[in-house]
Amino acid sequence: MRDDTRAWIEADKARCWHPFTPQDAWTAGEPLVLVRGEGAWLRDSEGRKYLDGNSSIWTNIHGHNHPHLNAALIRQLGEVAHTSYLGFANPRASELSERLCALFPAGTLDRVFFSDDGSTAIECAMKMAIQFRQQTGEPERTGFIAFDQAYHGDTLGAASLGGVARFHDRFRKHGLPVHFVADLDALRALPDDVVASTAAVVIEPLIQGVNEMRPWPAGMLRELRAWCDEHGIHLILDEVMTGFGRTGKMFACQHEDVIPDFLCLAKGLTGGYLPMAATLTTSSVYDAFLGGPERAFYYGHSYTANPLGCAAALASLDVFENERTLESLQPKIALMAELLAALKADCPAIIDVRQCGFIAGIEFDRDAAPICLAARDHGLLTRPIRNTVVLMPPLCITGPDLRRAFRAIDAAASEK
Repeated sequence: MRDDTRAWIEADKARCWHPFTPQDAWTAGEPLVLVRGEGAWLRDSEGRKYLDGNSSIWTNIHGHNHPHLNAALIRQLGEVAHTSYLGFANPRASELSERLCALFPAGTLDRVFFSDDGSTAIECAMKMAIQFRQQTGEPERTGFIAFDQAYHGDTLGAASLGGVARFHDRFRKHGLPVHFVADLDALRALPDDVVASTAAVVIEPLIQGVNEMRPWPAGMLRELRAWCDEHGIHLILDEVMTGFGRTGKMFACQHEDVIPDFLCLAKGLTGGYLPMAATLTTSSVYDAFLGGPERAFYYGHSYTANPLGCAAALASLDVFENERTLESLQPKIALMAELLAALKADCPAIIDVRQCGFIAGIEFDRDAAPICLAARDHGLLTRPIRNTVVLMPPLCITGPDLRRAFRAIDAAASEK
């Protein structure tokens, strides 16, 4: 091991605290130190190459070190790295707001509130939904409806919506009032008083991510939109994971022609380059906050609408257009389906495979963590969710490299 690698690992173990990580096991191991990236590939400090099988925790869209995104950030750095959005505007935020709203039909989602990450995008939507009711004569509507095994972030409001016991149970009593349902039948069976006190329903459209990549039934989202309309309840879509091409369209909701009242974006918004989030909403919501200081939305972050993040997001949207990303993704989605079927047929330890666009979950009959660790020796980095290996590479991955990723999972499963 190189001296600098050893020094970085020692400093990490002595000082750092990693997310979603039992630290005693972490400090007993030998972590990889990732230092470079190119396209769908990453390199560690020892010079070894790995396919980025989970897009650096579901963020990277067009690959690492993309020349167009790099150039956009360099140009922006030549102007200014950050300016306050509290009391000031900046060119890149204005341009990005226009570009994001233009991805939806005119007169639908036409306001953008910027924040920092997926959790804060959800927090914005929740607080807007509550304050909207206070300012439109329905202050009793303070509750939310979420779905079993959902995950919407880890800040306290977003965590209230979480249905994963390991992550959320210890904080449940400290959060907002939320009713959990398993499906649309359970939603329709809720008591009238619960429905009447609900401000919004929150869902990850088409597929639940942390619930081991489990897709919703076809048509479910459209039916949910209709139910919300019938009961005067806002619909919040969490597209933090599914947004920006992951499902084969720019946004998951576009598969069923659904427009939410709030759309929460993060992760791939900047192409995986910088932390940034956006909550899109409608004019009818926005207009309820007009009328003086007492009606304003008092929420924000120091780095709201950060010009560097906006520049990266604009460049990412450019790449979608210039490289025809969504068009070129379709044969890769078909190849992923073919490879999933072949892997399941070849490996008796696999009990299910699930796919939504370019998102795959491979469920084993045992804990998947050792399989993911073994896959490193075959040049693949990804993470498990319980018994499921998640495969969600950058959209730029080539067909041969996608095949290589599946071979790595197959080899690792045979070893573990």
